Amino acid sequence: MMNNNDIILLDGSIGQEILKKSGDQATPLWSTKVMMEKPDIVDYVHESYFKSGATVATTNTYPVHYDRLKRVGLEEERFKLWDIAVNSAMNARNKNGYGKVAASIGPLIASYRPDICPPAKEAKEIYDEIISYLARKTDLILIETMCSIDQAEGALLASKKIKKPVWIAFSVDDFNGSKLRSGEEVEKIDLLVKKFNPDAVLINCSRPEVVASSLKIISAFDVKYGAYANGFTKITSGFLKDAPTVDALEERKDLNPESYSKFVMDWVNLGATIVGGCCEVGPDHIKLIAQKLNKSGFKIV
Repeated sequence: MMNNNDIILLDGSIGQEILKKSGDQATPLWSTKVMMEKPDIVDYVHESYFKSGATVATTNTYPVHYDRLKRVGLEEERFKLWDIAVNSAMNARNKNGYGKVAASIGPLIASYRPDICPPAKEAKEIYDEIISYLARKTDLILIETMCSIDQAEGALLASKKIKKPVWIAFSVDDFNGSKLRSGEEVEKIDLLVKKFNPDAVLINCSRPEVVASSLKIISAFDVKYGAYANGFTKITSGFLKDAPTVDALEERKDLNPESYSKFVMDWVNLGATIVGGCCEVGPDHIKLIAQKLNKSGFKIV
């Protein structure tokens, strides 16, 4: 049982960090290609976050969907890839001696494109397989970067039968934290909270400057909440094209561990009990957040 002083500290960027450590050129397969060819890098990244103070390892399964793999003829490799990702996170957790493993479930087809995502009932059928498979070994389901209500509903429908905690994270407009990337009001998330009763609602993969306004809205819902933001200047038009690569996104130069940790501590003061980082937020950021949380009297659980 958590109290108001307990904070769950997520890891930071997984796919981006794996790609950076590999030194490989970005491809539409993103970190999946690295995981196939250099799985030891995935182990290293998970271990780095635990050493930094994180208490959750997020599996490298965000982009490993049937539809994305099918584009490159690798759809039959999905079970093998899911196993590699889950086992890597579990091994790092076991080596660390504590922590939880969260099964990352990303958007279908492409990130930030709810307009091309299948409608909820159709998406549910696609999500069923990966969510059921990953739930077998992991501690919780983490649905990430949902950009519309309908997109989120598809993943939540597939999670209804799962007997483990389900967290869902939404991405909001780069410059207006009261709106999802679809243009819908963040307030509408409460409809999903009441319908599906997720264990936590989070804001992720958004500029940290807009997160506080989102959390103020979510704080009125009857659900645990938190946030983990990205370090991009904004989501560029180039990244919204078919099968983009992450080099279409521009990394901020001003979001060092000190500046990012200030945002995180503001979220905690707003009542967030689950915090961490997303794209371009690395182990050094998480390490400083852990230090600040401990110094401020919070207990990292």
